[in-house]
Amino acid sequence: MTDQTPTFDTLDVTVSEDGIATVRLANDPVNAISQAMRHELADTLEILREDRVRVVVVTGTPTVFSVGADVGLFEEAQEWTTAEFRRNSRVLGRVFDGLETIEKPVIAAIEGTCVGGGLELALACDVRIVAPDATLGFPEHNIGLIPGLGGCSRFVQLVGPGVAKDLIFSGDLIDGEEAADISLVERVEDDPDAAAAAYAEDLLEGPPQALGLAKRAVNTARDTDTRTAGFVESLAQSTLLQTADHEEGVAAFREDRDPEFTGE
Repeated sequence: MTDQTPTFDTLDVTVSEDGIATVRLANDPVNAISQAMRHELADTLEILREDRVRVVVVTGTPTVFSVGADVGLFEEAQEWTTAEFRRNSRVLGRVFDGLETIEKPVIAAIEGTCVGGGLELALACDVRIVAPDATLGFPEHNIGLIPGLGGCSRFVQLVGPGVAKDLIFSGDLIDGEEAADISLVERVEDDPDAAAAAYAEDLLEGPPQALGLAKRAVNTARDTDTRTAGFVESLAQSTLLQTADHEEGVAAFREDRDPEFTGE
């Protein structure tokens, strides 16, 4: 049984009894990140912060993950002041930042088209599982723009500056296999939805605090100097040493059984 409330117009959000939250983009026909979706994603982020959620899966449909913002939104934005544009951008930016920093694993399951802001959404997730024939890239230069919500800053951290500039300059689109070759995605699977669901189920067997703090430590290592990252890593470890889950893990090892982690 799943909890299917609240109901959104552009998203299908469910939380299973065991704590897997699935956020399915459902804005036909191409899952454009409209103004409505931006605000619904912001509301969904608050659901994902709830203690009952332990793992998050973000997905689309078999034909499209998301094309990002449609041209109509940019036409509307031409009437905005710079302050208005930045204010609207911050709504989605806070969602991406929230997914990246929430101390829970966030998995993107990508099929079909995943470009522009859709790819930026995937970049904010922790692990990307992609179909081999998916289509990924940043075509923003076609309308005289650049990827502006992580398509430059997060992208470069995964693929390096040369590859990032090449794909942004050219606007070339790549498939899932090529995306794996350049380290844009972590896993290539024929059925990303099923693979993400299985991955999420496996993560439920892990210690929640350790998974969350591992995410925080790795992100810190990416974003700062080695000494600071090492301090955060050590501090996280010292915190985990005092948890009931660590005690349970040691006991399970000694007793040759599977541990039963509770998040305590």
